[in-house]
Amino acid sequence: MKRKTIGAVATAAVAMMLFTSCSGGGGGGSEGAGTNGSPSRGGTVYMLQGDDFSYLDPARGFDGGVNAFYRLIYRGLTAQAPGDAADPNAIVPDLAESLGKVSEDGLTWTYTLKKGLKFDNGDPITSKEMAFGISRAWDPEIGIGSPWLKQTVAAPADYAGPYRSGEHPGIQTPDERTIVFRLSKPFPEFDNVLAQANAVPFPVGSGAGNEFISDVIASGPYTLDEYTPGSSIKLVRNENWDPKTDDLRKAYPDAWEFVIGLDPATIDERMIAGQGNDANAIAGVVQAATLPRLQNPKVADRMLTSPAFCTTYMSMNTTKAPFDKAEVRQAVNWAIDRSAVVNASGGTTLADPATTIIPPAVSGYQQYDLYPSEGNAGDREEAKALLDKAGLGDGFSFVLDIRSQPKMQAQAEAIQQSLSQLGVDVKLNVIDVATYYETIGTPSQQNDAAITGWCPDWASSASTFIPPLFDGRLITEKGNSNLAQINDDAINARIDEISAIENLDEANTAWGELDEQIMGLAPIAPLAFEKGVFLPGENIAGYSPSTNMTDLAIIGLKDPSRG
Repeated sequence: MKRKTIGAVATAAVAMMLFTSCSGGGGGGSEGAGTNGSPSRGGTVYMLQGDDFSYLDPARGFDGGVNAFYRLIYRGLTAQAPGDAADPNAIVPDLAESLGKVSEDGLTWTYTLKKGLKFDNGDPITSKEMAFGISRAWDPEIGIGSPWLKQTVAAPADYAGPYRSGEHPGIQTPDERTIVFRLSKPFPEFDNVLAQANAVPFPVGSGAGNEFISDVIASGPYTLDEYTPGSSIKLVRNENWDPKTDDLRKAYPDAWEFVIGLDPATIDERMIAGQGNDANAIAGVVQAATLPRLQNPKVADRMLTSPAFCTTYMSMNTTKAPFDKAEVRQAVNWAIDRSAVVNASGGTTLADPATTIIPPAVSGYQQYDLYPSEGNAGDREEAKALLDKAGLGDGFSFVLDIRSQPKMQAQAEAIQQSLSQLGVDVKLNVIDVATYYETIGTPSQQNDAAITGWCPDWASSASTFIPPLFDGRLITEKGNSNLAQINDDAINARIDEISAIENLDEANTAWGELDEQIMGLAPIAPLAFEKGVFLPGENIAGYSPSTNMTDLAIIGLKDPSRG
């Protein structure tokens, strides 16, 4: 799905809420000594974060931090299960009575809306509003969020959304509660597509231009009360939300307040102190420098950890020498000291060395290591032999794109040190955080390699991990996620075969096998699986933090009168 941080999205918010809890290789939810207790109805929960969210409009936003926020104010036909569910990666009905009913040919999916659904203004939510809201994903200016609707629902090439082209020809509404989707080709995981943030209803005709930049029309349990860009967001209850129609969102607090523009070190200080309203607050991943202070018994029982749903890796541009040679890319994988990268990422409390593409918490993960070394410190002899074979025994130089962020620069320096022992000169090209992904996602501006990360749009399958990163047919002039620019016929064909498998367990096994097949060609060098350590306020209850997407809709306060 998503890159680990995107554009102007808050680094603190993204670090905290990057998506949900796990399946596949690990159990769900969070770990640690802390206990959350039972939430009670009432009070205000605070979120302390660095920068503002990307967009209030779900057709535009597409990252874990803002997606977690959207869950408080928007609803779709389907949704991810609650964060405390037995399988928090499961997709379950939300506005729809059930998951989709699919035709025999796999091309038609039908959903029936629940009765009594309303927007925050009291207007009914019918199939027309559902179809209109979803069709906004095709608007060329507004629809810059999740791409999955456009990749799966059939539409003419010139369809440009409801404001320019009218009703979507691939979405029918035969009555007020029925909505039918026609797909361009079978996609067994279409229920997951409709759980994406941009598949939500809006009143017909609303949301054109910048209407939703600073306002919302809510379908979830909260609606916008105040918004000061770059400073604060306040949510209050949506009185027209009927909890009888919503099995997913508990909506314990009366209000939410997002405090924006704080330095990460300041956030940590406030969460440790826990004074005043900060006892009712949550925040992002604790900074590595703060970790030793969490051993203090006064705060240790509040500490919670979450497994990694994202992979930090170095892509190698296969269209540029010397990375157009598989032997060179394989040599880099042999040579990298991943233990040093882990140390640069904050140590073993915050990261594990990565040898696969799919992380353990995502379904499809299969453990293997094609480039093993003692202590994950790298094998220089194996690497040197491959460079000799490629005619580069004396070394070479390349440019590595990195963000202007201390942790990423430390990771890059660990790679520099590893490869320098082979005579490889790694030149660092430091790019501002705000423009980093736009730059490396534009092939004409991309250098030889880049450090980045990838997280799944849904963790119940590796289908949002492998194709976006390695399907050569998805390489685009802008917004490209296949940073290695690998376009291998065998990989592309296998992606098509696995995507058509209806049995999810069988498909996940196949994705894990393809993971290993791809790493044989070594278009990337997996570096680390970065975990999360969190410190909620002592009055917070029902908190299951995640490095994927923390479910805010089940969080509340132990004592709402406190604050």
